Amino acid sequence: MKKSFLDIIGRMQDCNIMVIGDVVADVYLEGKISRISREAPVLILEHVEEKVVPGGAANVVHNTATLSGNVFAVGVVGQDYAGQELVRILSSKNANTVGLVTDSSRPTISKTRVMAGGQATVRQQIVRIDKEKKEALNTHIEEAIKDYITTHIVDMRGVVISDYGSNTVTSEIQRHVIDSCRKMDIPCIVDSRYNIMEYSGIGIVKQNESEAAKAVGYDIVDQRTLLSAGQTILETLNAKAVLITRGPDGMTLFEEKGKVTHIPVTNKSEVYDVTGAGDTVVATMILALAAGASYEDAARVSNFAAGIVVKKLGTATTTPNELRQAIGEHFE
Repeated sequence: MKKSFLDIIGRMQDCNIMVIGDVVADVYLEGKISRISREAPVLILEHVEEKVVPGGAANVVHNTATLSGNVFAVGVVGQDYAGQELVRILSSKNANTVGLVTDSSRPTISKTRVMAGGQATVRQQIVRIDKEKKEALNTHIEEAIKDYITTHIVDMRGVVISDYGSNTVTSEIQRHVIDSCRKMDIPCIVDSRYNIMEYSGIGIVKQNESEAAKAVGYDIVDQRTLLSAGQTILETLNAKAVLITRGPDGMTLFEEKGKVTHIPVTNKSEVYDVTGAGDTVVATMILALAAGASYEDAARVSNFAAGIVVKKLGTATTTPNELRQAIGEHFE
């Protein structure tokens, strides 16, 4: 098994992967606590720095790139600093960003966290400010995205739809991608926070436990409800595989013809921060499938990747060398 996983990592390199979805800028405004304002009982912060980190679909792009995939980002950014910075960061990781269409009528989706701390205080988030336009994409932007997908999808070995509910993945784009991947037999995985049951015909579904519970309309509290939820999603969407991530309880993979595989975490004692781990799972899973791995082997390799990033603070990525090391240590 160790050799098989290491072979998969080798074949993952340079696979063409398209990532379509809600591109998010996670913005961190860092401030040093100065004093209490005279105007209101609030802290005054001295600005220290501002940092943009790829979030949402952009984090899947980032993860795919650091795993040495040849990634094509598709989505919408605004004509603003956050959008420009996202494009710069992803381009610096060798991601192809031509498919990030600029829409001057809407801001880049951003989540700005104001972080405060001082020499004798713990750094912490004091407020988060979200910015996004709720209205649907205009038809010009939607057509531009569909045209880009049509032109480039023929060269892809895997496709990700990363739907965070911010209206980038319209029903037209969704259907176009699913139908194209089915026709060309390209592995396609969707991670949808709120709308998974709309993805009929998709190849692979990734959900965390709470998302899956919301999708089926009941809580997942034990083995019976877990098995029922996974099977319901699989059959309703006519999917080939469903992967439900379960935090400290690992993952459960559901495949066609009734095969169910429970995959334990690699080392639950070292979990520090689960932020963005789902994006790492999706990126690793699609790369492994593009490399010819089975659904089970792809899920197991992605489980190792998740085990690496949860040991890192914040939204993190992993590399092929870190994956090889984790697998090697596990099988010692």
